[in-house]
Amino acid sequence: MVGRLSFPTVGGVRRWHSNEPDYFKKILIANRGEIACRVIRTARKCGIRTVSVFSDADANAMHVEMADEAHHIGGAKPQDSYLCYDRILDTAKKTGAQAIHPGYGFLSENAEFANACEDAGVVFIGPPADAMRSMASKSAAKSIMTDAGVPVVPGYHGEEQSVEFLADQAEKIGYPVLIKAVLGGGGKGMRIVDDRKGLEEAVQLAQREAQASFGDARILVEKYIRKPRHIEVQVFSDTHGGHVYLWDRDCSVQRRYQKIIEEAPAPGLAPEIKASMGEAATNCARAVNYVGAGTVEFILDRDTDEFYFMEMNTRLQVEHPVSEMVTGQDFVEWQLKIAAGAPLPLQQNEIPQHGHSFEARIYAENPRKDFMPGSGHISFMRTPEPHHPYVRVDTGIREGDDVTVFYDPMIAKLITWDADRPRALQQLRTALDQFQISGLSTNIDFLKTLSSHQAFIDLDLDTGFIPRYRDELFPEVTGTDAKVFAIGAMVAELDSREGRGDLEDADPWSLIQNLRLNHSKSQTYEFLDKEADDELVRVELTFPAGKGCRAVVTRDSGAEHIYEGIDAEIMEDPNQMRYSLDGAKEECRFFRDGNDIDVFLQDSRTSVSLKPLDLGVGAEADAGLVAPVTGQITKTLVKAGDTVEKGQQLVVMSAMKMEYIIRSNVDGTIGAVFHKEGDIANEQEVLVRIDQGE
Repeated sequence: MVGRLSFPTVGGVRRWHSNEPDYFKKILIANRGEIACRVIRTARKCGIRTVSVFSDADANAMHVEMADEAHHIGGAKPQDSYLCYDRILDTAKKTGAQAIHPGYGFLSENAEFANACEDAGVVFIGPPADAMRSMASKSAAKSIMTDAGVPVVPGYHGEEQSVEFLADQAEKIGYPVLIKAVLGGGGKGMRIVDDRKGLEEAVQLAQREAQASFGDARILVEKYIRKPRHIEVQVFSDTHGGHVYLWDRDCSVQRRYQKIIEEAPAPGLAPEIKASMGEAATNCARAVNYVGAGTVEFILDRDTDEFYFMEMNTRLQVEHPVSEMVTGQDFVEWQLKIAAGAPLPLQQNEIPQHGHSFEARIYAENPRKDFMPGSGHISFMRTPEPHHPYVRVDTGIREGDDVTVFYDPMIAKLITWDADRPRALQQLRTALDQFQISGLSTNIDFLKTLSSHQAFIDLDLDTGFIPRYRDELFPEVTGTDAKVFAIGAMVAELDSREGRGDLEDADPWSLIQNLRLNHSKSQTYEFLDKEADDELVRVELTFPAGKGCRAVVTRDSGAEHIYEGIDAEIMEDPNQMRYSLDGAKEECRFFRDGNDIDVFLQDSRTSVSLKPLDLGVGAEADAGLVAPVTGQITKTLVKAGDTVEKGQQLVVMSAMKMEYIIRSNVDGTIGAVFHKEGDIANEQEVLVRIDQGE
């Protein structure tokens, strides 16, 4: 169960000036999911009524149920709903909402929307449109920052966009270079290029992603710093000319240029560097007449300790909770007050900082497949119990909900706090052990491995952390532990007995030990080991009189493991089992969906599958190229009858605004193309069949 939003009370209570304006009476949240729920909780605390909006895909979403009222605004695709600001404004006017909170993403940094709100007489809870425009263009922003005395990375930020010209600029800057979308964010339209040979393809890919994500194909070229830390500073500004910073965060550990784990304060930085960054961040806000919540992002060179302005996010960041936890402030409440005309609630010398906080983003994705985003149904979900002030869970998804292909695949944010970094990190690891999801792939096990890695503990932090330690973060998997198959057999055995009514009036701890399946002396279950190329694994449960249950786990390869003294019972939670193996009593959670059984042990979620009666693998699946992720077909580059070579581009897919190129793995002739542009293809669905000559 996800508890109410709460913050540590650190360094005194929150206070507001006595001459501040009243709160808004009703606001509309122009967003969905976790951030919409987050805003609703604070609004409710402040006595403000809330209006949520929703798409076809979100009709039964948590943010719809939480709000005081909810209104449908269109289709599942963002451009048909959450990006339609005319519909959102019409809803605000119809419901009497005085202000609109944009959350993050979607319209949160859309200057035209901010202007439209002003024209409609509705307060936009965010910065002025002019400030957003100044920071939206990375080129313009860096020019402004240079004038304001904020250090920037050397690079080209001009209008000329030909490949030849950009290649010349890259030569002048010196490889490696970083190509980024001018209006970019979240890693979209970003590529690292090591030499001129790879520049043309990188530029074209970056331009296409930039156009698809931001409606502007322009890119810039900058010097790539090989060991950068990603440090950001939280700023707030009011309408009275006040500017403060609420300390710093480290967001260096990333995949695909997107953050995965954040912490506050940024560890291991000298006080004078922190102070210089804070001053630079407030100078940035001052230079564009900023109002509201913003984040100034810097690159810090680990080799020199020099830092450079990267960009300013003119909205509340996904990772804002870690700063809330160490300051004891509610940033959404600050936003609401400042938007209503109040001065900053605290001056710079009044802002507390205490303890350390981590945030881990729980995503539907497959880390072992280059963190490919996922989608699907959440069949089972258990979260850590919120424990003020140590554990907080921010989510907009519940058990039974779907993660769709239309939106970001983040399921939840897990935030922990404690008096110092080691203790906060231990809180995080413990809470991750209690976060359990079935139905789709998640990054939870990866986060456990990462947060326990010695280099992470020892502050060896920069954006190259995951590539540098990839072999240790992704150890080779040679097969599933025999213990998991024994547990899976217990689950299957108990389920079979429950289905026949054998469990009625039985002593729960002796269910397996004393009962006989059809009065036989053994029962065998066959599993397929997904971690070992579907190797067949047999588990034979035998019931020798007076000796408890015995399990013999045997692989097709001949490996065998025997467990004695097995016992098991289902606890009050129907997905929790207490069991005994070789005399050791333990507990675990599990979830069964048909033949698939997920077993949650302390270090991982492991899936085992009972062998189906008929695997039914078709010939087309054997001979075709399949979708690596559920997504939309954006380009089909071949047709039936075309001759193709190994490595040739065949299909381009997009998922979560990222582009995936499917290339031929052989020389041959296209036998069939199964999807047209615009279709949605499911993961592992056949896209193209390639026929090879004899």
